[in-house]
Amino acid sequence: MDSININLPISQEIIKTLNAGQKVFLSGQILTARDAAHKRMIEYIENGKRLPFDIQNQGIYYCGPTPAKQGFPIGACGPTTSGRMDAYVKTLFENGLKFMIGKGNRNQEVKESIVKFQGIYFIATGGAGASYAQCVKKCQCLAWQDLGAEAVYLLDIETFPVYVGLDIYGKDIYL
Repeated sequence: MDSININLPISQEIIKTLNAGQKVFLSGQILTARDAAHKRMIEYIENGKRLPFDIQNQGIYYCGPTPAKQGFPIGACGPTTSGRMDAYVKTLFENGLKFMIGKGNRNQEVKESIVKFQGIYFIATGGAGASYAQCVKKCQCLAWQDLGAEAVYLLDIETFPVYVGLDIYGKDIYL
């Protein structure tokens, strides 16, 4: 299966061409968010409050970046285990999210949500945080700085390597 370069934001036409197991290189902007930020996003949505950033047609990288050394935009930024965010996926897809990046398998509700909302789940390689940092050209805290590494950051990425873990056809790289 050939790899593909994708410039973000990702289009629905591109999503339809992706298949579980395919290698992808992402370039553009993505958000980062971990457990605490996801909990806060859902609280905002459930209380009818507008999020302080846009998730429409956006992707979230399950990552808590480490502080940057002088002269670099970011420290290590490896993926965290995706399963901890499973409970939040359906609501975020309902509110416009298009993809997620993390590591590990997902539960049945996430798989069904990906098919229903025509989204995608990309897998990043665990233990490769220093390597992924080289793909980050800019890092900016967007919201909830009080959460530290779990705040929401906007990353400008270039040729960020991932694999399609779950596709819109119900295929799962882990099966």
